[in-house]
Amino acid sequence: MPMVDHIATTESDEQALHRMGYAQELRRRMSGFSNFAVSFTIISILSGCLTAYGVAMANGGPVDMNIGWPVVGIMVLIVGLAMAEVCSSYPTAGGLYYWSAKLGGKHGPAWSWFTGWFNLLGQVAVTAGIDGGLALFSSAFLNNWFAYPLDAPHILLIYAIALFLHALLNTFGVRLVALLSNISVWWHILGVVVIVAVLLIVPKHHQSVGFIFGHFQNNTGGTFSGAPIYVFAIGLLLAQYTFTGYDASAHMTEETHNPAVAGPRGIVTSIWVSLIVGWILLIGVTAAIQNYGTEATATVPAAQIFIDAVGGGTGQFLLLIAIGAQFFCGMSSITANSRMIYAFSRDGAVPGHRFWHKINKRTRTPTNSIWLAAVGAFVLWLPYLYNPNAYAAVISIAVIGLYIAYGIPILLRLMAGDRFQPGPWNLGRWSRPIGIVAVAWVGLISILFVLPTIFPVTLANLNYTIVAVALVGVGTGLWWMVSARHWFTGPRIQGSAEELAAIEAELASVGTPAPAVVGG
Repeated sequence: MPMVDHIATTESDEQALHRMGYAQELRRRMSGFSNFAVSFTIISILSGCLTAYGVAMANGGPVDMNIGWPVVGIMVLIVGLAMAEVCSSYPTAGGLYYWSAKLGGKHGPAWSWFTGWFNLLGQVAVTAGIDGGLALFSSAFLNNWFAYPLDAPHILLIYAIALFLHALLNTFGVRLVALLSNISVWWHILGVVVIVAVLLIVPKHHQSVGFIFGHFQNNTGGTFSGAPIYVFAIGLLLAQYTFTGYDASAHMTEETHNPAVAGPRGIVTSIWVSLIVGWILLIGVTAAIQNYGTEATATVPAAQIFIDAVGGGTGQFLLLIAIGAQFFCGMSSITANSRMIYAFSRDGAVPGHRFWHKINKRTRTPTNSIWLAAVGAFVLWLPYLYNPNAYAAVISIAVIGLYIAYGIPILLRLMAGDRFQPGPWNLGRWSRPIGIVAVAWVGLISILFVLPTIFPVTLANLNYTIVAVALVGVGTGLWWMVSARHWFTGPRIQGSAEELAAIEAELASVGTPAPAVVGG
């Protein structure tokens, strides 16, 4: 198992950041618990599990939900362990693309470039998936109470409002985000306890253990040889999508105390806690299924299961618990996404980088990057207006974009061998085997989730994941060859010690006295 070493050092968090070439522009207000809370909130079992539940009902059914979940969870934990080790060595807001630059040797700038753009795509898609799910659940709630229309334009309106509110909350500063993320941890855990308890106690009918762990469903239309294996494999998207976004702990390290230990712990802890609590939730919801056929084809299948199982009033209460969790989740996703954009812009990689890197001197937050993250997520969801499978495509984009970005620095760490200098949190002799398994898993899922989900394939039901991923891959590749390779050299040093101190002094002259650390 991983080995965590605690290395005593007199170097402050700010001095460590200076050593990597950056000024302390963001306020360092987060505790280790708050750092974990952001990643746990973005994983959000009450968002991912429930909003993607309908995808699994069509692709594999309960077998995918309740057997696939622990299988995927264990593999994700391996990926997270490999990432955490690298995070401990390079605790910066840039995260993945910074790691690739430092581990890539003479080709570091190219590795950094591609890692950064795939990470950016994945981050935007995760935000779109989360707030898209929030819009679907909120629309279902409003429909039951006020007959709110469940057509695509009305759902898109709720989606736009959610993005606006999340961007607005993030502009108020990291202290508020940290506080709400801390609350979110307990909301998720207690919410799962309440939902599962109600679903196990109230309904008169429950599915059998054999159904919960053994029922297979194929609604894809695929009847070719090997179709059951194919459908089970693509149905793992429910679990794999839910286990995304935990790189947020890395992106928040410049705002976290003792980041070389707190960041890695945040990554790993958020995964294993989500694995356990999410499995309990999925078993509880599957046990409460009353009519598989009608619930699987509902606009929001999980919401329909709640209402069918426990009645309208209680079902709406459970729906509100899920909506609250999804709201917290979307807020934290914008937080992590904006920090990645801020850091990538700080190093000159994003068009208009000077504008996106700008810090609000009063709140010490990257306000412009926050709003860019929200607008990018809105644009990515627009195909929902004409493609009913857009949600599945968006979450596939999130998985592939993020996991390619996760896998590249892990691969480079393996290639670096003894050149890699471990940080205070490291895997010891387990580093290489864990890294090999992690890279293999990333390669497998990058193939799985671009495959068709409905047969026969038409323009109306196309899984446009491959289009989005190809556009980013080909587009950034051409951009690199034609232009970026001449000017993008990887992470930039902001200045000398004196220049870094001057940047910090200018920001401090506008700010307010720093309050106590938020979190446990």
